[in-house]
Amino acid sequence: MAKNKVQFQKGYSLIELFKNYGSEEQCSAALFNWKWPHGFQCPDCGSSKYCSLKSRKLYQCNHCHHQTSLTSNTIFASTKLPLQTWFIAIYLITQSKTGLSALALKRQIGVSYNTAWKVKQKIMQVMKERDDTKPLSGIVQLDDVYWGGEQHGGKPGRGSSNKTPFVVAISLTDDGQPLHMNMNVVNGFKTQEIKNWADMHLSDGCTVVSDGLACFRAVTKSHCAHVSLITGGGASCVEIEAFRWVNTMIGNVKMSLHGAYHSISAEHLPRYLGEFCYRFNRRFNLTELLPRFMSVAVRTPPMPYRLLKMAEPHG
Repeated sequence: MAKNKVQFQKGYSLIELFKNYGSEEQCSAALFNWKWPHGFQCPDCGSSKYCSLKSRKLYQCNHCHHQTSLTSNTIFASTKLPLQTWFIAIYLITQSKTGLSALALKRQIGVSYNTAWKVKQKIMQVMKERDDTKPLSGIVQLDDVYWGGEQHGGKPGRGSSNKTPFVVAISLTDDGQPLHMNMNVVNGFKTQEIKNWADMHLSDGCTVVSDGLACFRAVTKSHCAHVSLITGGGASCVEIEAFRWVNTMIGNVKMSLHGAYHSISAEHLPRYLGEFCYRFNRRFNLTELLPRFMSVAVRTPPMPYRLLKMAEPHG
């Protein structure tokens, strides 16, 4: 029996991580190359001539004398942690198939829980922002999902105030295999909300296959074809072949989130969904996960604590 090439790929080991990024100097050199792949460029005037200050870890432009650092204007801005700690955290989170909680991360990298939570949220923010720029194309299976349980004494079912609605969409290859996935929290399953989601996350001309939920017809307003299949209710509807992969992914993400995290608040759910999708969408090459992440992280705007605590915008 042939082995699954994705599951049995070589991967990227801790030994390789410490060989490549085992010192602060190695991490700094790598971050420099990701931030300035064509050589230093002053963020103010664009000059390539610079000098390094010995008293502080800063680079000074020889032309306009503007000073900048490796972490300024990146997701790592204002960090007090060693770069090596960041590299280890990013490695652990990107390589973990089922997710890594802030509490588990705290123990792995030797920081306080609050610090681990901020590191975790920033890493997930990079993941979410990156995939938000990559709309799905081709044939796309789409379904509606709720996260959370019913509050005691509250409204039951879909109307429960403790349930957060989100959509799951997965694009397929020509032979029907899952390729890329998108999961986004929405403000209810309404026509305008689905249109707004489709405008951002679906490519023109794709074909969306969904159940009979009326709001899904809104994808046609975003220049997509729509195939609606009436599934009925009950357990048998999850066995319909047309929704095989989207139902599989719904089951996988719920199992992953429930298994890795004690609780997830509704305001931060978009990042956790983004983390799951990010790893799935890059599962074909585990050795490239860290460098691909870092090349995006140095272009992701800073995310101070006051913004991390705020609810993530839908979409």
